[in-house]
Amino acid sequence: MDVIKRDGRTEKASLDKVTRRAEALSDGLKVEPIAVAQRVVSGLYDGIKVTEIDVFLAETAGSMAAEHPDYAKLAARVMVSSLQKETGGLWDATQKLAKIGILSDEYVSFVDTHKHELEELIDYRRDYQFDYFGYKTLERSYLLKVNGEIAERPQDMFMRVAIAVAGNDLDEIKELYDLLSQGYYTHATPTLFNAGCKMQQLSSCFLLAMQDDSISGIYDTLKDCALISKSAGGIGLHIHNIRATGAPIIGTNGISNGIVPMLKVFNETARYVDQGGGKRKGSFAIYLEPWHADIESFLDLRKNHGKEEFRARDLFLSLWVPDLFMQRVEEDGDWTLFSEHSAKGLSDVYGDDFVRLYEQYEQQGLGVKTIKARSLMTQIIESQAETGTPYMLYKDACNEKSNQKNLGTIKSSNLCAEIMEVSTPEETAACNLASVALPKFVTQDGFDFDALHRVTKVAIKNLDRVIDVNYHPTDKIEKSNHAHRPVGLGIQGLADVFFKMHLAYDSEEARKLNRDIAETMYHASLEASCEQAQEKGTYDSYDGSPISQGIFQFDLWQAEPSSRWDWHSLKQNISQHGVRNSLLIAQMPTASTAQILGNTEAFEAQTSNIYKRQTLSGEFIIVNKHLVYDLEQRGLWTTEIRDNIILHNGSVQDIPAIPDDLKAVYRNIWEISQKAIIDMSADRGPYVCQSQSLNLWLASPTFAQINAMHFYAWKKGLKTGMYYLRSKPSANAVKVTVGGQQQDEDCLNCGA
Repeated sequence: MDVIKRDGRTEKASLDKVTRRAEALSDGLKVEPIAVAQRVVSGLYDGIKVTEIDVFLAETAGSMAAEHPDYAKLAARVMVSSLQKETGGLWDATQKLAKIGILSDEYVSFVDTHKHELEELIDYRRDYQFDYFGYKTLERSYLLKVNGEIAERPQDMFMRVAIAVAGNDLDEIKELYDLLSQGYYTHATPTLFNAGCKMQQLSSCFLLAMQDDSISGIYDTLKDCALISKSAGGIGLHIHNIRATGAPIIGTNGISNGIVPMLKVFNETARYVDQGGGKRKGSFAIYLEPWHADIESFLDLRKNHGKEEFRARDLFLSLWVPDLFMQRVEEDGDWTLFSEHSAKGLSDVYGDDFVRLYEQYEQQGLGVKTIKARSLMTQIIESQAETGTPYMLYKDACNEKSNQKNLGTIKSSNLCAEIMEVSTPEETAACNLASVALPKFVTQDGFDFDALHRVTKVAIKNLDRVIDVNYHPTDKIEKSNHAHRPVGLGIQGLADVFFKMHLAYDSEEARKLNRDIAETMYHASLEASCEQAQEKGTYDSYDGSPISQGIFQFDLWQAEPSSRWDWHSLKQNISQHGVRNSLLIAQMPTASTAQILGNTEAFEAQTSNIYKRQTLSGEFIIVNKHLVYDLEQRGLWTTEIRDNIILHNGSVQDIPAIPDDLKAVYRNIWEISQKAIIDMSADRGPYVCQSQSLNLWLASPTFAQINAMHFYAWKKGLKTGMYYLRSKPSANAVKVTVGGQQQDEDCLNCGA
């Protein structure tokens, strides 16, 4: 049986050669190279290419990840080794990509000029740090390609980002490259996609206002949505100002069809204009206040039943909920629905001003319809139980605890419900995101807050630079971004920190650590932004903001920080020099970047200790490596234990052989009280000047449970009370070959 080598020569297939290749890449890993090689050789065929053997070897090793997570590391090493043989490094990749016109002239020129210095900075050994899932995610969507063939290595991508963001200073480039390539923090997906490219659109999310309640206003907004989606941006759009069904149209002497037919047009635009040309689906979140007369039909848009003409299932629905609505529900009061054409300005005010205007319109009889507030809440909860949406965001908390309250009223968040910025018909708000990888700061002595503080400051400095080097899809975005300079730094891997430190997710120790991490990052971000302001000046709209008056986020929450950091001196410095950025901290989902770095997502608890993950990059077995390592230390990681975890849907709670202390640490999200999840979010809140993408999880949600969670989150003062409601499927998937029994090959346990 012949194998075709990379240079076109042929040689005989050999078990020894495949074994040696696996062995060479298995250094330090707890794997059996011969077992992998035997499976591979049995599937070879005459004329197979050596590159195809590498793919087969990697896929085989990856399929054995349920036996030990090191098999996923071996799989990644095989693919990295193959990629490095196929590619020539940074300068070679730059030349190839420049020929097809992807990269900017400035970037190409810089790499050409500083070729040797950059080659000294880059360390391709760091490519071997990824696991298989992380590497395949990079391969599928992030590494730039020429005619479908990958042209750059992961280190080339990190260097591309460092050069694009840090500018012409080699020391600054090295600082950023080292932190990215060693996994201390990462910029968000659009920055990794587009840095160094001709269309260098690096922002993650955009908040649009419906320009006007008119045909021209609606379609101008639709065009803006298409332009943003084209360049890989997620969109949040508020439509409170669109008149309701049956409202008069003066110009034509007709009546309005309401928001549903309009939203169907936005739905099809999201499907047609995907992000970055096939990299990710276009995504629009639509925000509506619950006083809008079309609220009931809005809540049905994603339901699985009903007439198709009244459905828009590709849109993400979100409610912008005033406190008055929650109070009326609590009191079992009436709730009046209005149309903007006759009851103007309700979305423009919040707090007491909203209550006065709303009650004035009620007294004037301007309502379209009056229903029981609890009836509408029932419809909201029914939609959430069926579809996971609408999101629940609390309008008054978002505005009262905003550092942008001097700019006007915030009327929506973004696609992922963590960005809080003012958007108007004249300005489209945007945000540039990054996340810190918290597990990197766990040491033998505990958690290294000083290192977290240092890395946070570097991340904030570079996020501010992103604004200046960014391509803005519309003039409205450029105007807003430069005037207010908002950034959002989040976290990933909080659950991994608890695993590494042997803390139960809902323990008091974990809760304190969670709060200390949030406080450290907020202090560091303000300090970095103040230092930037000292050098470059404050953001344009700084005067009149809460922070210009010495009011920090924790002051708006009426919370008291700890004595870990010197807040008094920081307030004095900011009073003297100001800050460079209106907003600094946002807790975003981090789904893709956490996959790349091998961390749990954002601040989420884990969904399962072992499951199969199906993504655009393929199908992957994910095992909780921390659990495996802990069980190994105690001599408990056996085939029997592994099969038991699979049989229990990734849970360890009912397995007698696993010690109680490990059961407490390795509970999954379904086994943790959602009250504890909300409390953790509320504890972070005073140090998060934007908001948090807070998912809530109920295996079999009931009306009473969902209702109780909403009221608890609202009363805790959260801005985002719920991003998605996650629930389990009605039937558990059957497991793959457990204990010698062949069973249906489906998900081990679906991750969210």
